[in-house]
Order: sequence, then C-alpha cells, then structure tokens
Amino acid sequence: MERSTFELTLAGFKTLRGFEKKTIFELQTITIMVSEQSKISRVFQLIKQSIKGEEHDYTKGNVKVAILLLAVPMILELSLESVFAIVDIYFVGHLPNADVAVATVGLTEAVISLVYTLGIGLSVGATAIVARRVGEKDLEAASKSGAQAILVSFLVSLVVAMLGIYFASDILALMGAQPEVISEGTSFAQIIFASSPAIILLFLINGVFRGAGDAAMAMRSLWIASLINIFLCPMLIYGYGPFPEMGLTGAAVATAIGRTVGVLYQCYHLFLKSRTIKIYKQYFKPNFEIIKSLLNIATPAMFQFFIQSGSWIVLTYLVSITGSTDASAGYQIAIRNVVFFILPAWGLSNAAATLVGQNLGAKQPERAQQSVLLTTKYNIIFMSFVTLLFVFFSDFIIGLYTSNAVILAYGSQALRIIGLGYVFYGIGMVMIQALNGAGDTKTPTWINIICFWMIQIPLAWLLAVYFELGPVGAFIAIPSAETVLALLAFYYFKKGKWKTVAV
Repeated sequence: MERSTFELTLAGFKTLRGFEKKTIFELQTITIMVSEQSKISRVFQLIKQSIKGEEHDYTKGNVKVAILLLAVPMILELSLESVFAIVDIYFVGHLPNADVAVATVGLTEAVISLVYTLGIGLSVGATAIVARRVGEKDLEAASKSGAQAILVSFLVSLVVAMLGIYFASDILALMGAQPEVISEGTSFAQIIFASSPAIILLFLINGVFRGAGDAAMAMRSLWIASLINIFLCPMLIYGYGPFPEMGLTGAAVATAIGRTVGVLYQCYHLFLKSRTIKIYKQYFKPNFEIIKSLLNIATPAMFQFFIQSGSWIVLTYLVSITGSTDASAGYQIAIRNVVFFILPAWGLSNAAATLVGQNLGAKQPERAQQSVLLTTKYNIIFMSFVTLLFVFFSDFIIGLYTSNAVILAYGSQALRIIGLGYVFYGIGMVMIQALNGAGDTKTPTWINIICFWMIQIPLAWLLAVYFELGPVGAFIAIPSAETVLALLAFYYFKKGKWKTVAV
C-alpha cells in the first residue's frame, strides 16, 4: 500500500514535471512569437514614421533606427527618380520607329547626365554643409547655406539650358547618333535641356532636405514629379483624350512638366512649411563665405560625377560605333534597369552621408563610422539579391520593353554582365558617399579618375575595338572598374582622415 502510494505520487510528480516542462516550452514559444511580432510591428511603425517625416535627432539613439528612418524615404525618392527614364523608354519603345526612339532617349539621357552631374555635385555640397550645421544645432546657418546653394544652382542651370537648346543636334551627332536619330530626336533633346533648371533644382533642394534629415520631403517631391510624368507620358506620346499626339516629343514634355511641378512643391515647403530648414528671401543675398564653402565641396563633387558621367558617355559611344542601332537600344534599356535597381542602394548610401555629416557636426565620429559600416552590410545583402535577379531573369526584364529579338539579346547580355559587379557597386557607393558626407569630396574624385578614366575607358576600348568584342567589351569593363573602385574607396575610408575634415 505504501509502495503503491509512493509509486502513484512519483508518477504524479513526473507527470507534473512533464506538464511544467511542456508549459514552460509553450510559454517560451509564445514569448518568442510575441517578441518577433513586436519587432515586425516596430519595423512597420518606423517605416510609417520615416514616410510621414516626423522630426528625429540622428545624432542620438539607435543607429539602426536612424538608418531606417533616413534610408526608406531616400530609397523611395531615388527609385522614383529613375522612373522618369524607365517610363520614357517603355512608352517610346512601343512607337513604330522604336529603335530610333529608344536610341534618341538613351543618347539624350547619356548627355543630360552631365546636367545631373551639376545637380548632384551641388547637392552633395549642400547636404554636407547643411548636415554639419544641423549637427551643430545652428539651424539658421543651415537655412542660409541652403538658400545660397539654391541661388548658385539656379544661375548655373540657366547657362546649361541655353547651351543645350542651341547645340542639341550637334550634341547628338557627337554621341555617334545616326542621321535619322538626329532628325527625330533634336526636339526631344532641346526640351530636356530646356528643363535643366528643374533637373538641377530638384536634385539640389532634395540635397538640402536630406542634409536637414527631412528625407520624407525629398521623397514626396519625387513622388509628385514621377506620378505626373507617368500620367502625362502616354497621353502626350499617343494623344489620348484631349491631349495632342506628340510622339517622341511628348515624352520630353511630360518629363519636363513633372520635374517642374516637383520643384514648385519643394519651394512651397522650403519657404512656407518646412520645420528644420526654413528659407526667407533675405537669405538669398549673396554670402560669398558660404558660397566659397559650398563650392569647395561641390566643385570636386561635380568633377567626381562628371568623370563618372563622362565615362558612361564614352561607353555609350563605343556601343554605338561597334554595334548597331539595335545594340545601342538594347544597351540603353539595360542601363535604365541597372540604374533603377541600383538606386535603392544609392538611397542607403545617401542616408549614410547624412548620418556622417550630422554626427561629425555633433563631434561623434565613431557613431558616424558605425553608421557607414552598418549601411554597407545592408547594401551587400540587397545587391546580392539584385545580382541573382539579373543573372537569371534578364531576358524577362528586357522583354518588358521590346519585342525586337536583336535588341532583346543585346539588352539581356548587358544586364547579366553588368549585374555581376553589383555587390561591389553597393560597397563602393556607400564608402564614396560617406567621404562626400564628411565634406571630403577630393578623395572620391581621384578614385573616380583612376577607376573610370584610367581603367574603365581604356579597358572598354581595348576589348571592344582592339580585341573586336564589340559592345560586349564595353559591358565587361563596367563591373571590372567598379570592383577596383569599391576596394580603393574602402581603403581610404578605413584610413579615417575623413573624420578630421572641416566644413
């Protein structure tokens, strides 16, 4: 009896222990699930916060949170910027003379990239100075710096517009365009060049907003510009509804209108609604000290991007002369998709630039470095995914834009080859933007000279012309040069001299 009672008690105890273990396990499982749900919920809350554009001090708190708050709107902003070229290429690619139309858009965009260079260069300078002043908590100085940047940019853009309108046909001819492309595309190029003030100011003012940490405002201006372009492009190309049928010219008009409205939206918020940065008319009185500081940063940055854009122009020329109009069209479609898929990574890189500028202003160089390394990690993950996408789905991607078998073949080949260097693109652009954000624009300029003019262009010519590989040679040169750029940029970043740059 006693033995039986003991056995019963022991059995009950074991059962209870088993129950307890099971219960503890279930509770642990539930806790993990709740924790994961909480993390996911937190991420969505942060994404919502970043898009909404709530004010945040990026010199304090969790670095991962700061990157997310800045990067999400910047990624969306730059992705939408690329939509301009994608939309134009898509709709003109379905015109009867698709090869001529696509080549025209591509060649014009290759040249207009020099205009982008001015806008991006000035934007880099504005971001670095504004971010540094915001980090120092001197918001009035930040606002005055933004105003001076707008003044300089507007004057420069007017000169560019007049030159572009007058020499449009000559520029297309220098790019190796065929006579039919020059004939059909001159008006398109003139309209795009005429919109240079809108292009440059769109970049510049968004740089001011990014420097202030208001990435959401920069994003919304691109949303508005892109949505207007998406709506107007088919309407003006094909003449739907009350709109006139303008063909290729309609694409240029739609793009110009979209960008102009985007700039007007920026100005409204910058002058009347902005929180961190608010500009008054008296701030536009020339301040040569600020202008000098801006140009000291912006000029090397302009040259930096000019070098890069110039190399792309040469590559476009090599593809045009060693291939056919179909080869040029396929390459242009591929490049538009390369740019589209690379811009999220560029958005992350811009977030790093803002964090570097603000944290250096707040005397926190180690936090700035941590921001860059984390951003690099995220870029590597994203770019690895895109590489797989390009390698295995290039035919499908290019096929969305054309049914021409020759254009499809060239475009798919270009996308696969260029896509092989995507991870290195991601590393390089973060390092370059980190240096730019610190105000050290000279080092990236020299890196670009080495990689694009001393490696990429000679290698492209050697492979395309000397070894007679044609357009493929130009394709191979791109990931080769970008790999070297990533290694050099990482080396100079690790040296750490950027931490001591005065702005």
